Amino acid sequence: MTSPRTADTAPVRNSARPDGLLRLALAVDVVLTGVNGLGYLALATVLDPVLGVERSVQYPIGAFLTVYALWILFVLRQERISRGAVGVVITLNALWTVASILTAVTDALSSTAVGTAWIVLQGLVVGAMATVQYVGLRRM
Repeated sequence: MTSPRTADTAPVRNSARPDGLLRLALAVDVVLTGVNGLGYLALATVLDPVLGVERSVQYPIGAFLTVYALWILFVLRQERISRGAVGVVITLNALWTVASILTAVTDALSSTAVGTAWIVLQGLVVGAMATVQYVGLRRM
């Protein structure tokens, strides 16, 4: 029987996982990347005039993003997340961020104003994801 005195002195267990932030950041990345990739694949004909990015560019990007999202999901679903795999995710996300900004600045895809804004926004979101993933990795 537990008395009020022993109940107050019982140790409190921290149920938070040390990889909780990293898992959350990876899960958000899976959703955003997967939706983005599938969107490019399914809506390329609709997005072409809005973004000014040709379908011949959207389809390979959509395929890459969809496969990449599935790979991140695989990394996330492991009981013990591989630090090396997360390093690759962070590196690829950082490269995507730089490539997005350079693409917008140089107008490499001859995109519309909406398209250029989308490219920059996408790059900034991916950069934020890489940052949170890095912080999550450091906490592991």
